[in-house]
Amino acid sequence: MKLGIMSAILGEMGFEEMIDFISAEGLTCVEAACWPSGKAERRYAGVSHIDAANLTEEKAEEINRYCKEKGVEISALAYYPNMMDPDLEKRDRFISHLYKVIDASKLLGVHLVTTFIGRMPARNLEDNLEEARKVWPPILAYAKKQGVRIAIENCPMLFTQDEWPGGQNIMTSPANWRKVFGILDSDALGINFDPSHFIWQQMDYIKPIYEFRDKIFHIHFKDVRILRDKLDDTGIMAPPLEYMSPKIPGHGDVDWARYVQALTDIGYDGYACIEIEDKAFEDTIEDAKNAVRISAAYLKNLE
Repeated sequence: MKLGIMSAILGEMGFEEMIDFISAEGLTCVEAACWPSGKAERRYAGVSHIDAANLTEEKAEEINRYCKEKGVEISALAYYPNMMDPDLEKRDRFISHLYKVIDASKLLGVHLVTTFIGRMPARNLEDNLEEARKVWPPILAYAKKQGVRIAIENCPMLFTQDEWPGGQNIMTSPANWRKVFGILDSDALGINFDPSHFIWQQMDYIKPIYEFRDKIFHIHFKDVRILRDKLDDTGIMAPPLEYMSPKIPGHGDVDWARYVQALTDIGYDGYACIEIEDKAFEDTIEDAKNAVRISAAYLKNLE
């Protein structure tokens, strides 16, 4: 596997500075955040290390040349809004930019975009599946035409009251994966697998690796700690951040040796990016850098 990071945690850095840091730390890939320029709509959103909307062939060549010089590959272009937002103006804006990210992925020769399917939080699963059947086929057809695959992270996007009760992404479980792949039968659609989200949902995060081995396009290394005393007090129906906390790898409840072993078993040799959303490491850019260093050192011991 090629070890790198998801770049959002280094949002204070420009693209070249970010690549320089990754290279200096001995990492070999980056999932590059490609949000539109402007104000972030939520924590870790809004980072734009590559301006997909204005990318030219000349700029793409410059980016690829710089990455090659530093020994860093771009694993995917990342853009994670709610593609089925009930606010249709927002939805149209998100999907419009997704097309630009797909184009940029082709132009850069990356051929992979990481995102969410989306969800209408106040509607049930079946209603959302019907909406996905309307929203996603043209996106997937366009991506396939461009030679680009789309990897959906399994994050429910259900953390706080404003995402209640259903969250903002239906690709949250093996059962839902089967349903989505059943209605969106495209070899351009796959999974960006993050085990931490299965931990706080109290699910097996090893078994799905084997079942969905052919659909795993990209990997996240992110940990989570279940705050047992708080869970005992609030129960699982509370907003999840009331009883769990995202952590850097090795500081939470994921058994990383088992996780890496399972990926090795299925022959996964693609990109694996550390995603950092640990509040203990976000006060300053130096904290973020240290989070990357500590995470990378821990994970390299598992190779």
